[in-house]
Amino acid sequence: MDPTTRLLVNLVAAVLSVTINGFILVRAWVSRHPLASVVALAIVARLAVLLFFYPSLFAFENTGAVHGSEGFDLYAQNLRATGVYGLERGVPDAVLPPLYGYVLAGIYSVFGRTGLAVGVVHTLIDAASIVLLAKIAAALFVRATLHWRAVGVVAALLFALYPYLIFQSLTVIDTPLFMLLLHAWLYLLIRLRERLWLDRAAWGLAVGAGLLLGLATLMRPILPLLALLVAVWFLFRLPLGQTIARLLPVAVVGAAVVLMWSARNTALYGEFVPISVNGGANFYQGSNPNVVPYLRAGYDTQWTSPDGAGARSASERHTPAGDRALFAQAWAWLADNPAAIPELLWVKFQTHWSIDVFPRQNPAPGERPIIDQVRETTDAAGALQLEGLAAGDPVSVYNAPLFDVIGRWLHRLYFGMLFALALAGMVLARRGWRDVALLVFVQLSMTFMYMLFHPSTRYRTPSDPLLFVFAAWTLVWGYQRWRARTARLHQTDYETAA
Repeated sequence: MDPTTRLLVNLVAAVLSVTINGFILVRAWVSRHPLASVVALAIVARLAVLLFFYPSLFAFENTGAVHGSEGFDLYAQNLRATGVYGLERGVPDAVLPPLYGYVLAGIYSVFGRTGLAVGVVHTLIDAASIVLLAKIAAALFVRATLHWRAVGVVAALLFALYPYLIFQSLTVIDTPLFMLLLHAWLYLLIRLRERLWLDRAAWGLAVGAGLLLGLATLMRPILPLLALLVAVWFLFRLPLGQTIARLLPVAVVGAAVVLMWSARNTALYGEFVPISVNGGANFYQGSNPNVVPYLRAGYDTQWTSPDGAGARSASERHTPAGDRALFAQAWAWLADNPAAIPELLWVKFQTHWSIDVFPRQNPAPGERPIIDQVRETTDAAGALQLEGLAAGDPVSVYNAPLFDVIGRWLHRLYFGMLFALALAGMVLARRGWRDVALLVFVQLSMTFMYMLFHPSTRYRTPSDPLLFVFAAWTLVWGYQRWRARTARLHQTDYETAA
C-alpha cells in the first residue's frame, strides 16, 4: 500500500472511530440525563430555525414585519422611550393586558429591539416550561406507574419538538411566557396539595402560586374558571376545610397583584377597569352574525368589523364605553338570535379542536391594510374570500407554500397523532382520575373560555403540552405492555427449550 493510500485509510478509520466513540458517549450521557437532553434538543431546534432556516423572517428590525403581535411591539417601544404603557407614545391606555408588554420592553432595553433577542429569550423560557411540564407529568403519574419519570420525559420531548410552538416561540407573542407561568402555577398547586401540613413551606407555595396566578392573569385573563376547577381538584384528595385553607391565600395574593394594575386603570379612566378594555371587542368577535360563515370559510373572526354607536373607530373602541358598546352589541345579537347559538358554539368547538392550523385561510394582499376595511368577496363557487391586506403584511407570508402546504400537513400529522394518543391516554389513566383530572380541567376551561370569546390555534396551543402528557402516558403504557409481553415470550421459549 502506497503512503498516500495508507494515509487516507488511517484518516477514514480515525474519523469513524471518533464518530462511533462520540455516538457512544452521547448515548451514555442521554441515558444518564434524559430530561437535560430533551431541553438541549429543544434549544437546538429553536435556534436552528431562528439562525439558519429563517433568519430574515424573524428579523423584524430589518424587515419591518413583526410576526406575532405588532401591538405588544408598540407597547414595548413606547415603554422604553417614555416609561408610559400606551399604544400611542406618551399616552397611557389599557387596550391589551400589560405583563408581556413590560417583559418585551425589558428584553429590548437589555438586548436591543431585535428578532434574535426575542427568539433567544423565548427559547430559554420554553426550556424552563419543558422542565416544569416534565415535573408536572411525573407528579401526577407517580401513583400510576413505576415509570412516572419516563412519562415526564416523553411529555417534555413531545413539547420540545412540537413544530407549531417551535415557530410561534420565535415570534413576538405572549405564548411562551404565558405557558411558563401556567406550568409554574400548576406545579406549585400540585406540591401544595401534596403537603401534609400547613407549615411554612405550604404557605410559601400558596403565596408563590398566588403571585403566578396574578401575573398570568395580567397576561391572559382566562384563568378564573380554571382556578375554580383547581378547587374541585383539591377536594378529590382533601377535605373542604383544608382546601379552603390552602387556596384562600392563592386567591388573595393573585387578586392583590391584579388589583394593583386595576388601581392604575381606574385612575386613568375614572372608572373600574380590572385589566384591559378589549373584553367587549373579543366577545363581539366571537358573537356576531359573521362568526359562523367566517369560521366555516377558515378565516379568523378578528376580521369581522363592528358596527354601531361607540364602536366605529379604534379610538372609540379602546375606551371603557366603547368596549361596553361592543359587548352590548354582541349580547343583543345573541338575545335576538337564540336559535343561532347552538350552531355558533358547535362551530367554535370544532375550530378550537381542529387538527389543522386555524385560521386555514388568510386575506389576500390588497390595497387597504385596515382591518375594518378588509373586503368580502366570493369565488366562482360562492365561497367567502377576504381581500385587503397591505402588501408585505406578515400575515400574507402564511399563504406561501412553505407554510400553507408543508407547514399545515406537518401540523396535522404531529398534532393529529398526539391528539388521538391523548384521548387514548385519558381512558388508560382513568384509575388515577383524582390526580390526572387536573390536566382534563385545563382543557375544559380553555375550551369554554375560547368558545365564549373566539378560538384559533394560537389561543389553544399554550395548553397543548399539558394535553401531550396523556399522549406520553399512552406511549409509556404501550412500551410497558410490549416489554412485558416480550419477557413472557422469552420465558416461554426458555422453558420450552429446557
